[in-house]
Formats: sequence, C-alpha cells, structure tokens
Amino acid sequence: MILEVAIINIIPDLEDDFLNAFSKAEPIISKIKGYISHQLKRCIENTSQFILLVEWETLTDHTVGFRESAEYQEWKSLLNHFYNTFPIVQHYENS
Repeated sequence: MILEVAIINIIPDLEDDFLNAFSKAEPIISKIKGYISHQLKRCIENTSQFILLVEWETLTDHTVGFRESAEYQEWKSLLNHFYNTFPIVQHYENS
C-alpha cells in the first residue's frame, strides 16, 4: 500500500467553493483501479490549506493509472483553478 500525501493551498476566500467542487471530484478518484481510500483534512492554523491523503495499492496506480487517465483531466478541470500554488505531492510506504 502506498500513501499519497498532497498539501493543497487554496486561493483565499474560495475554500467553500473548493470543498463543493471536491465533493464532485471524489467519485472520480474512487473508481480508479488501485484506489483504496482517501481523506481531505483542513488546516486549523491556515484555513486555506488542506491535506489530501490517498491510499493506493501501488505507486503506478496513482502516477500512471490515475495521472494518465481521462478521469484525471476531469479531476483537474474541477479543482485546479482553486490552487494558489500547485500542490506538493509525495508518496509514502510502510517501513
């Protein structure tokens, strides 16, 4: 299992619109091969910052299966215009 960690900074005052769009994007990612689960958490100290945690069966399920799919284009069209800066994305595995 791989954990994708994305730190997402949203343009201030668009957080509620982002959350609404994210609720529409959730079904897109959840149907991708290798997807296990996800959580979106909002930062307490900086309410324009979120962290997205996605569990994948393999790294390739995310980097190829999702990122190279038509579904990813739909995901981007729903969410990318809310980003203040492009998210920092890293992947983790159990040690």
